Amino acid sequence: MLRLSLNAVLSPIGRFALWGVLLLAMIVTGFVQWQQGAHIQTDILAMLPHLQQDKLTEKALNKVEQQLANQVYIAVIAPNETQAIGAAKQLMTSLNQSNQSPFTAVRSGADDNLQHLAKVYFEHRFGLLTPEQAQAIETDNWRQLLTAAQSQLYSAFGFANSQLLSNDPLLMFPANLLALSPNNALRSQQGILLTDTADGVAAIVMAKGRDSTFSPNAQQQQIQALESALSHINQQYSQVSFLKAGALFHAIAATESAKQEISRIGLISMLGIILLVWLAFRSVMPLFAALLTLTSGVVFALVATLSLFGELHLLTLVFGTSLIGVAIDYSFHFYCEKQAHPNDNASDTLRRIFPALTLALATSASAFIAIGFTPFPGMQQVAVFCAAGLIGAYLTLLLVFPLLGNHALKPTPGLTLAQGYLTLLKRIFTAPQWWQKITIAALLLCLTAILFFGLSKAESNDDIRQLQQSPAAITTEENKLRQLLSGGTDNQFILVSSNNEQGLLQTLEQLTPVLNQAIGDGELDQAISLSRFMPSIASQRHNYELQQQLYQQHLHEIISNMGLDDNINTSLLRQLDQAKSKYLTPKEVLALANDDLRALWLGAVATTDQTQQYGAIVLLGGIHSLASIEQRLTRHDWSLGQVQLIDKVGDISALMGQYRQLTLQLLVWVFALACLLFSIKYGIKLALAIVSVPALSVLLTLACLGLVGSSISLFHALALILVLGIGIDYSLFFAEAKHTSRGVMMAIFMSACSTLLAFGLLALSQTHAIHFFGLTLLFGISFSFLLAPFISFITRKTV
Repeated sequence: MLRLSLNAVLSPIGRFALWGVLLLAMIVTGFVQWQQGAHIQTDILAMLPHLQQDKLTEKALNKVEQQLANQVYIAVIAPNETQAIGAAKQLMTSLNQSNQSPFTAVRSGADDNLQHLAKVYFEHRFGLLTPEQAQAIETDNWRQLLTAAQSQLYSAFGFANSQLLSNDPLLMFPANLLALSPNNALRSQQGILLTDTADGVAAIVMAKGRDSTFSPNAQQQQIQALESALSHINQQYSQVSFLKAGALFHAIAATESAKQEISRIGLISMLGIILLVWLAFRSVMPLFAALLTLTSGVVFALVATLSLFGELHLLTLVFGTSLIGVAIDYSFHFYCEKQAHPNDNASDTLRRIFPALTLALATSASAFIAIGFTPFPGMQQVAVFCAAGLIGAYLTLLLVFPLLGNHALKPTPGLTLAQGYLTLLKRIFTAPQWWQKITIAALLLCLTAILFFGLSKAESNDDIRQLQQSPAAITTEENKLRQLLSGGTDNQFILVSSNNEQGLLQTLEQLTPVLNQAIGDGELDQAISLSRFMPSIASQRHNYELQQQLYQQHLHEIISNMGLDDNINTSLLRQLDQAKSKYLTPKEVLALANDDLRALWLGAVATTDQTQQYGAIVLLGGIHSLASIEQRLTRHDWSLGQVQLIDKVGDISALMGQYRQLTLQLLVWVFALACLLFSIKYGIKLALAIVSVPALSVLLTLACLGLVGSSISLFHALALILVLGIGIDYSLFFAEAKHTSRGVMMAIFMSACSTLLAFGLLALSQTHAIHFFGLTLLFGISFSFLLAPFISFITRKTV
């Protein structure tokens, strides 16, 4: 009874039923995963490796990313200030129109927090001095301050009033307030941040997306709300134009590009393969079986990826379109073998190709799994997606084809065409005559020249900035807006830390002149530091002593020259005495500071050794020479704390370089291991030949990349792993063919054509990571196809 049941299961109908149950289970699992929150991920940074950082650095990176993430900047450019202010206010109203608005924190130059901060600073005015004021008092040039105060006193646009003069007779406090906002190009009118441009006046409006910029739904909501608001403004202010900047516009461009590439690459690959199958077999059933194999592979790939990661990166789908050219190879091998042996039934054909097919799956899946060991979440997804897809295609072949693959196939011209290349090789490389020897020598010379000149020109470039190139229109518009904002802020920043709060504040103060010098030397446009807002107690004490000395020695002269009432003498000295030892603290400032200012303060962070580190962030804008800035920071002696330049982009790029080198080293070890394993089954001579095909293909690919000027990156190296896997596949099928290579040559020819269709189109992608991957495989698969038939010459001699 058990034997009967087992035979029923192993029968063609039983296998087909088992496949149906398996496919249905995968579809249901995928549907459940999607209902539970699985989603499409479009953030290019999500595919990059996670850096291992200490807790303080990690907190700083998170703070900066939160501050810059989802921000949108709009410059409203109008012929005059009135129109700019009116249009900006209308834009802010439109973006804030309801609780369901996709934007939050819509703002411009209005900052009530600064007014509240001004009151706190005024209470501590005797501990506050600008560097110029302090130097004037220290060098006994205080009369410069007196002259400046007199100018303010008699100026129609001055700050002087009787109340301020009675508490600050030299009008030093207004200069301290102005020092908090050193950007003179920007000004605030009616709560709107303004700056002059060649076309008039620009009003700056900022908003933060409610949801992630990299969510496709959020992208649509935000861009629709923004376009609607800008359209309404143009209806009222026809002369107004706009500049836009932010990750939103880059993300939308990347999403649209990826969608178009998925559709275009997938469609052309599918149509090309349909045409290929029809020309090869002139039958509907092989075409149906090939599409069934492909569909099953894609279902397995999607479900496995969603189950393991809970999301699917958009680039995984783009890379995954290449699965079309690999998974369908299994049905090609089946039908090419059946066409070469028309008297065999489907089960006999499967038994004939099963060893080579299983070895091919093992090597290809191993190549993808090797990619999965990289620290790149996106590439881990690609590895799982493609490996699961191949397993799905393999199972479809074993379970479905015994039932669907029994129809007869007629010989077609495709078989003769594929055999033609093998025949040409035999004419050239067997029983060589003088012309054959010349041809072989010319080919070897050409091969040596390609390797020599190509490898000598090969270079590496691991900069992750090359992974995503936005359209020129977006970057140009963004650069114009950055110029209006005096450079804006960059992703690189400085992390300042110390063992205590006051040490941190003093280190920030030590850093300020260093950065000012860098700005003066053109290495940097601006730096945003808390040192202006949070002076250390040591600095406040020094400033207090300077003002105490000044007022005790020269207050009568100051009052006389300013034309003030002598009665303020006693009152001012009393206030000065009361202010002694009353210092401004970070806690007081942070209680009233806005979100942008609070984001720069990290405070106390527990470290791994159970101690505390205090940290603060200094934002940098308009960086022109990052290396020069880093040298300045390294040369300086920071006695009270640590100053570190944080460059996440540079750190990830360096990490990519390390993994590129490790991947290339891994290739060498895989070649050696494959040679050892294959020598057990085939002997050392044939094993070396099998491995030499992908090895030479890899070298020729690197040489061609050097010749076309494509710098080697990790994505090139990862693609070379697939060249290794697919190249070994081709070699194994020829090694298993033994006495005849007729069907194998046809299968390899169709496999190479389908793979080149997929990967050749990837090489045309606008996304550089995909382009690098596809270009490498375009070269690699081509060379693997051209070299694999040489295995048949060796098998004739070893059989």
